[in-house]
Amino acid sequence: MVALDIDGTLVDPVRVLPDSVTAAVAAVVDAGVPVVLSTGRGWAGTRLLVEALNLPPGQHVCSNGAVRVHNPPLQVLQTVTFDPTNVVDRVLAEHPEAMLAVEVGKEGFNVNRLFPEGELTGELTVVDRDELVSELVTRVVVRDPNASEDDFIALAHRLGLEGVSYFIGYTAWLDIAPGVDKSFGLAAACTDLGVDAADVLAIGDGRNDIGMLRWAGRGVALGDAPDEVQAAADHVTDLFDQDGTAKELLRWFG
Repeated sequence: MVALDIDGTLVDPVRVLPDSVTAAVAAVVDAGVPVVLSTGRGWAGTRLLVEALNLPPGQHVCSNGAVRVHNPPLQVLQTVTFDPTNVVDRVLAEHPEAMLAVEVGKEGFNVNRLFPEGELTGELTVVDRDELVSELVTRVVVRDPNASEDDFIALAHRLGLEGVSYFIGYTAWLDIAPGVDKSFGLAAACTDLGVDAADVLAIGDGRNDIGMLRWAGRGVALGDAPDEVQAAADHVTDLFDQDGTAKELLRWFG
């Protein structure tokens, strides 16, 4: 099985999918090997890449492992949720300027204010704090375009959250999940497919990929990845804009 992160692994920072990556993924599919997208995105954002890559029916892991689907036709196989109240209140107490989004259903988010255009995929509904925490959710996203990556690393340490898992992006972006990571969903997909983790090639570039890269038989980090992500990998390929993803796939399926 091949497990692929999306942002920074399949698409560049402006969400362009290179032809070289499309061709390399097609080579995996042609070899009869399942391709599982494994991403922090919700299903609405994941579906765009499933369709762009013309992937056959199969499983995908969304929301940093909290949601697992089969598509097409769309079937939600597993959902892990948590109560966002404590997270939301503590984030706002520490960082009142934060933008917050909670993932609801398969197609969108409730937000306390609109995020920069293009950063969240799906339907966005602006709600007050009470509605933001009114139901169990699969993910909370924290964002502040005026803060730095280091600011959010410090914020995560100050929050000291227990019972959840969190992942810091390249920018001032914090994903908070219900105590799972991508390897959780991938392990379940492997069980369904009769695949051993030792036979999984996983490629990623973000801090939310660390668990996946350590779990997979071969975990590969992009050359763009932060040092701690590269340290978790079995191998570091070239930079994304040097075709690092395509080169790693074609190494085995070329």
